[in-house]
Amino acid sequence: MQKKFITNLAIVLFLNLLIKPIWIFGIDRAVQNEVGAADYGEYFALFNFSFLLNIILDFGITNFNNKNIAQNNHLLTKHFSSLVALKLGLAVIYIIATLVCGLVIGYDIRLTKLLMVCGFNQFLLTFILYLRSNLAGLHLFKTDSLISVLDRLIMIPVCSIFLFGHVTSHKMDIMTYVYTQTIAYFVTAVITFLIVMTKTHTFKITWNRPFSIMILKKSIPFAILVLLMTFYNRIDTVMLERMLPATEEANQFGFSGAIQTGIYAQAYRLLDATNMIAFLFAGLLLPIFSRMLKYKESVEQLVKLSFTLLITPAIVIAIGCTFYRNELMGMLYHEHIDQSAPVFSLLMGCFMAVSTTYIFGTLLTANGNLKELNILAASAMLLNITLNLFLIPHLYAFGSAAAALITQFSMAIAQVIIAQRKFKFRINYRLLLTLFIFSSGVVIINFLTKSFHYNPGKWFVNFGVMVILSILWAFFTRLISIKSMFRALKYG
Repeated sequence: MQKKFITNLAIVLFLNLLIKPIWIFGIDRAVQNEVGAADYGEYFALFNFSFLLNIILDFGITNFNNKNIAQNNHLLTKHFSSLVALKLGLAVIYIIATLVCGLVIGYDIRLTKLLMVCGFNQFLLTFILYLRSNLAGLHLFKTDSLISVLDRLIMIPVCSIFLFGHVTSHKMDIMTYVYTQTIAYFVTAVITFLIVMTKTHTFKITWNRPFSIMILKKSIPFAILVLLMTFYNRIDTVMLERMLPATEEANQFGFSGAIQTGIYAQAYRLLDATNMIAFLFAGLLLPIFSRMLKYKESVEQLVKLSFTLLITPAIVIAIGCTFYRNELMGMLYHEHIDQSAPVFSLLMGCFMAVSTTYIFGTLLTANGNLKELNILAASAMLLNITLNLFLIPHLYAFGSAAAALITQFSMAIAQVIIAQRKFKFRINYRLLLTLFIFSSGVVIINFLTKSFHYNPGKWFVNFGVMVILSILWAFFTRLISIKSMFRALKYG
């Protein structure tokens, strides 16, 4: 299984690192610079608000289906038609609920229109993820990898026409941006649906009430987990936009809800990009862990391998982004650099915690420890909301970032402790010591490269040297071992 994990991880990372950075830094960043922090901040808040009721759209079906198909491949043909019908029914309920909640929270007609398009895009996204869960469950990782970048492959050229092509007189605005997403997600959903159809023997959309109730009951623990995790990961921008004033004076001095959310979005973009890597790990690990646990195979070595492969770049990225925060923000954006840099520093620290939860949380999900995960997620949600209520009025976007950092590390530590107890893992003191030595070394490397012949105009040279030295340091400390990787590839 280690061999399968490494080879498929290499493929999915190659495709995503080839395509998604172009999208994040070339297109999404350009859109924010084009429309401004306030307009993008409103969109970002509404985008995250549309996530909050995502539980209705998915109800934990994707994770449940991924695990179920991985352990019982024959269930794809048996369940596919009924699950598609169930997903469509849930989509109608979701759209209505999102509209009602948007009106209750006070969104005007303009924002409600944007929210509805974001909501429809959420439906398409979750439908694609459900379809991909069938491919992952069947261990068709190469096909799933191609699908994972298809929507971006469509959006990049279309958005480029409006941003850089000067083919049309219509300038890029937020509505054009979200409509482009709609087109790309729809085409991706259709193609993925047709691929999954080739893996089934029959398909006919039928509403099977007893089956739907049975699936929803089985999915409830997954659904609760998705809901709670969505809240503590996405509520911050909604609270920022709603809690801070929306007056002309607030806009003028940069502390309005829309502008502060835009600043947070600037800082969050790189975290979103790096989280993509951790998400890819989880997407591969869930079906692999599920199958290994079904056949009572030991997962300890795979957990160690996947954790070290993910936490090593996470440490380098988090520490490097802290030292070079102003330079990176200045490279990416035209305004609010000084405000977004400290927010960026805190958010990138979250990447180490998020990387940990994607490994150990995925393992606990595959093992069916949903009760423990739900208790943790509920605690994290309460902690995050409480911290945001206290910190946002005083520290604005920086306070929200601090709340995220505290919440993510609390969740990560708790999941590691539970996994260690559930699976009787030996406490690997050698690995912990190596991580400490490696992290300390990366801090020293950053300090030296930042201060040695530092030229503000050529900071990227120092940054590149830092990355190279940190990679060499990872091999020197044997945190990553090429020999161990080849052994895993050879013997599996």
